[in-house]
Amino acid sequence: MSTAAFIQDQAEFETLRTSTSFLVVDCTATWCGPCKVIAPFIDKLAENYGDRAKIMKLDIDAHKPLAKQFGLKSIPAVLFFKEGEVVETMVGVKTYEDYSASIEKNL
Repeated sequence: MSTAAFIQDQAEFETLRTSTSFLVVDCTATWCGPCKVIAPFIDKLAENYGDRAKIMKLDIDAHKPLAKQFGLKSIPAVLFFKEGEVVETMVGVKTYEDYSASIEKNL
């Protein structure tokens, strides 16, 4: 089973953002209860869409500048990037179907 990996640093994020045609980033934190609720959905997305999209996680506590760069005020927040640009942001707990529909719409 494939799971979404954590982005390690700003450089890795920028490389992913600029070199991946479709990138999904789950902005999360270890202390966030709702983030834990959607974590299995994100891992399932990585498993089901890994051949067409890059699905990653970002610990916002470890990467505060990135959270600030995208104006994140609350988590969980899932950012969808197409060709390096944010095309959608989903904040709060959503269903697996909501996330997969967004991927399908934007692929």
